[in-house]
Amino acid sequence: MAAKIKKGDKVVVLAGRDKGRTGEVLQVIPDAGRALVRGVNLVKRHTRQTAQTEGGIISKEATIDLSNLGIADPKDGKASRVGFKVLDDGRKVRIAKRSGEMIDG
Repeated sequence: MAAKIKKGDKVVVLAGRDKGRTGEVLQVIPDAGRALVRGVNLVKRHTRQTAQTEGGIISKEATIDLSNLGIADPKDGKASRVGFKVLDDGRKVRIAKRSGEMIDG
């Protein structure tokens, strides 16, 4: 199956404590069905000081399930589902079901 959400996409969180927030996908983990989104699902980690890093409590993003993410429509930024369309030149592109706009390329 082709990937509906890819690295670099703008997404909207559909469920959970960060519902309604938007961010950019930093990493997708297809095997686990999860993604890392900038500024979403922040957790605090207590880290020990090492030679390279400062110790203390740091905030970082945790993964979020792909089912809780929707692609942001290129037209209005609201959450949309993803469809696929084959162009005349043979390329397969993702489209936003909400507006019909092309997401990539």
